[in-house]
Amino acid sequence: MDIPRPNAAKEKRQKRIIYSVITAVALIGITVVLARLKPASPTVERNLVWIDTVKRGPMVRQVRGLGTLVPEEIRWIAARTPGRVDQIILRPGAIVEPGSLILELANPDVVSGAANAESQLLAAEAQLANLRVQLESQLLQAEATASRARSNFETTKLQSQVREELFREGLVSELELRLTQATAAEGAVSNEIEQKRYAFAKESIAPQLAVQQAEVARLRSLAKLRQDELEALQVRSSMAGVLSALPVEVGAQVQPGTNLARVADPTKLKAEVRIAETQAKDIAIGQIAQIDTRNGIVEGRVSRIDPAVQNGTVLVDVTIVNALPRGARPDLSVDGTIELERLDDVIYVGRPAFGQERSTVGIFKIDPSTGEAVRTQVQLGRSSVNTIEIRAGLQPGDRVILSDMSQWDSNERIRLN
Repeated sequence: MDIPRPNAAKEKRQKRIIYSVITAVALIGITVVLARLKPASPTVERNLVWIDTVKRGPMVRQVRGLGTLVPEEIRWIAARTPGRVDQIILRPGAIVEPGSLILELANPDVVSGAANAESQLLAAEAQLANLRVQLESQLLQAEATASRARSNFETTKLQSQVREELFREGLVSELELRLTQATAAEGAVSNEIEQKRYAFAKESIAPQLAVQQAEVARLRSLAKLRQDELEALQVRSSMAGVLSALPVEVGAQVQPGTNLARVADPTKLKAEVRIAETQAKDIAIGQIAQIDTRNGIVEGRVSRIDPAVQNGTVLVDVTIVNALPRGARPDLSVDGTIELERLDDVIYVGRPAFGQERSTVGIFKIDPSTGEAVRTQVQLGRSSVNTIEIRAGLQPGDRVILSDMSQWDSNERIRLN
């Protein structure tokens, strides 16, 4: 028979409530525990990252750039007159001496101009010689006339004196005396005029010759200019060296000022190195540099710094101090490393793939006890080509990852296998 249980429904309801509360509390506890759990650290292969050890000691600050070897002495030979390339005698790579014929130009106008200038000079010189002869002849005639006038004057003067003596003795009349005196006075005046005329003729020779001499000098200069233009049709080297460039071919028309050939001295080369503008601020004249020619390393010194920036780089000239290795030639690509300064006692590490000097970056430092790498804020100082100074955040002996870890920017730690 059924036994009535008036409290059974109430007890079931209470049990359900208790179970629900216990379940809710358990879920909340599990959620809290899971929320407090740290996410699993990503795993990175150790051989895929660059690991370096922080050190203390001397550090050499350097900057590096790419460049080329260029001759210190270069001569471009330009066309002096318009013309056509008629014949090429030497090709690039040929050894040349001063006066070596490189190529020949053709221009009939220059040839005829030189001939005309020479003929005009010869004609002017002939006119000068003829004028000199005429003036000397005129001078001789004036001198002869002056001499006759002087002789006539002396004769009439002597006759006048004799007539005076004879007049005092009563041997001649007064009329004859006066006529003789008048003739003597006329001779004196005539002599004075002829002497002045001779002096004027003598002094006027130089001015008359100067005009024609100036014309001869002008035509001589013109003839020399035309002759130089004629000789310039034969393009010759002006220095000893190597013919390094010949930017024209047979048949090409050239104008005055067109570069025809380049001659360089291959024994005196310098390096032109391009340094990034952000690294060039500490470069100074006289700093030591090393030039890698791919066939040896030579020492040099900074000799010039270009004041302008081109394409984000600064051009630095490095003069080579010692002998260049074999195979060094103009336009050879080289690597240049310039020593900025030597730091005696600093904490430094290999230069990371990220971060600039005098900045603060996050670097993964390896914990030797767990084998994990933990992100650490590091203050960087002065930098070099391969190393960088540590101002704060790391100590000597710490091992850090210098590879690019940007893909793990959201993680504070990683595990290395």
